[in-house]
Amino acid sequence: MSAHHDHRAPAGPVPVTLSAVGRRPGAAGDPDADGGGPPLRSKVTAALAVVACAACCALPVLIGAGLLTGAGAALAEQTLLTAAGLLVAAAAGMWWLHRRRASRAAGGSAAAGRCGCGGNSCGC
Repeated sequence: MSAHHDHRAPAGPVPVTLSAVGRRPGAAGDPDADGGGPPLRSKVTAALAVVACAACCALPVLIGAGLLTGAGAALAEQTLLTAAGLLVAAAAGMWWLHRRRASRAAGGSAAAGRCGCGGNSCGC
């Protein structure tokens, strides 16, 4: 017995939204491509900053469990706080650079004499 015969076609036309058709990461209209949201590298960097912060908050538990001494915890605390701060600054810098490039790309088509809409703005 084959399962191929059990498959039925839809009774009517299937509604398709344009937002889901033909999209790929970085394509025109993608929120991350036109400056609508932070790029993936910025999100990953921010997530690593959160992990470093959570590890810093877990230090008292590690001291209580006997896995760290007071001196080791002090050094780990300073290192984790510094790493978290640098990662947050890097994530913000990457997002800023992404938005700057996206705005220049959107403004460049209008300045070059091309008419049309692209990204979030229209111009001639």
